Amino acid sequence: MSVPVVWTLAGSDSGGGAGIQADLHTFRSLNVHGCSVISTITAQNSVATTGLFPLAADAVRQQLECLQQDMPPAAIKIGLLSNVQQLQCVANFLKQWSDPLPQPFVVWDPVVVSTQQDRLSELKPQHCAELFPLVDIMTPNLDELSWLSGLEVTDEDSMYRAAEQLFQAGLSRILVTGTDFGRADEISDYYLSSDGHTQYIQQKLRTKHSHGTGCTLSSAIAAALAHDYPLEDAITVANAYVHQGLIEAKGIGRGPGPVAHTHWPQQIDHFPKINTPELPCVDLQFPSLDQEPGLYPVVDSYEWIEKLLKLGIKTLQLRIKDPDAPQLETAIKKSIQLAEKYSAQLFINDHWQLAIKHNAYGVHLGQEDLTEANLHAIQQAGLRLGISTHSYTELLIAQAYTPSYIALGHIFPTQTKTMPSKPQGLQRLRRYVALLAPTNIPTVAIGGISLERVAPVTATGVNGIAVVSAITAARNVEQAVHQLLTEMEAELEVKEKNEVAHAE
Repeated sequence: MSVPVVWTLAGSDSGGGAGIQADLHTFRSLNVHGCSVISTITAQNSVATTGLFPLAADAVRQQLECLQQDMPPAAIKIGLLSNVQQLQCVANFLKQWSDPLPQPFVVWDPVVVSTQQDRLSELKPQHCAELFPLVDIMTPNLDELSWLSGLEVTDEDSMYRAAEQLFQAGLSRILVTGTDFGRADEISDYYLSSDGHTQYIQQKLRTKHSHGTGCTLSSAIAAALAHDYPLEDAITVANAYVHQGLIEAKGIGRGPGPVAHTHWPQQIDHFPKINTPELPCVDLQFPSLDQEPGLYPVVDSYEWIEKLLKLGIKTLQLRIKDPDAPQLETAIKKSIQLAEKYSAQLFINDHWQLAIKHNAYGVHLGQEDLTEANLHAIQQAGLRLGISTHSYTELLIAQAYTPSYIALGHIFPTQTKTMPSKPQGLQRLRRYVALLAPTNIPTVAIGGISLERVAPVTATGVNGIAVVSAITAARNVEQAVHQLLTEMEAELEVKEKNEVAHAE
């Protein structure tokens, strides 16, 4: 698979901490090929900017056109634009993007002032509006948001008003970065769009070495997007990348040192807490499973539950999606009673009120159900909880509720249900499993997992594999169950031997 290409159009920082240099460090760390279009050469170190040398608009245009002919990007990060001529050059280039080429995702970090508080651009706010409809997201800090909107931003309300001004001027999405609004220990980025807003919350770090954080954040977003992550995940990954870079940042000159450039974020402590207005704010912890999920069939009737329990399945899910299905409550009640006789872990999908009423072992909820279900009532009733996730962002939302397990999907293309997300694949599954390992929350892989895919999925370290058609579409169900269990057990034995050999 070829490495994705990402462009950075920005100023050169001779001190190496921000601008083009920070962007290229970020691209390399996140495994994309970075191409650079230099707008301005700066003479700067960690203390001051002593010289600005903007390139002519024609020089910027030639760099853009040369790259487009041979190395088209999946994403473009725009940083410092020093004057109106450069901005118009970029706007015209984006307007005339070559039709046969896929349209790149464009991230704009509207750099105006350096970390050393030196002014870097001659642009006025009214000039920037020409570029608003041509970029997919802008990443201003509070000072830049105030400058662009003409409103003093001092709290959340004024931030929303300022963002609305930019939306009306043609911008579609904004990530407002580095806000604290008087909070002593927290710092937040706010993603704002017509669909609502999401807050990414981190603990404040006591460091002065933060040169290049804005450049790094926006280029990390572009890099993650180039890897085909959805925007919400690109922001999440970029936020974590900057946070771990700040933890490891060190001074080099006499002034603020640059954010460190490390690797793809892997520690859950480096990732942000995610909050939206719709999510319930509850501090909960659900009971643990009595045993690892293992092979975890998901079926749609009492008859299937009965058949699988008789075959020795110990974890399973009843998923009857139609709330108006005849005998719905009867099927749920009978399934719960039978599973209890077999000492099995039966999860009821969606119908949490009926699960509570009939004392189910557990409830499984989709991500969208978290805003509607009464999580407190489920926890108070002593039920276990499983939560579906389809991304880094949803995974972080789910783990904040300390559920009994987290489902990770869909791993492969599936015909079982229409999915709003793309298949995650094995690489992302490995990352998710490793990320959750320190939490001790069990993980279950789901989505398109057939017999031949069981071994590589098990090898990622998941605690369970949910299957649907691998069992329900089988000609011989008993044989299918036996083969799936055998394949899982064989891969686990291989993994255990490898771990012992590695330890020795």
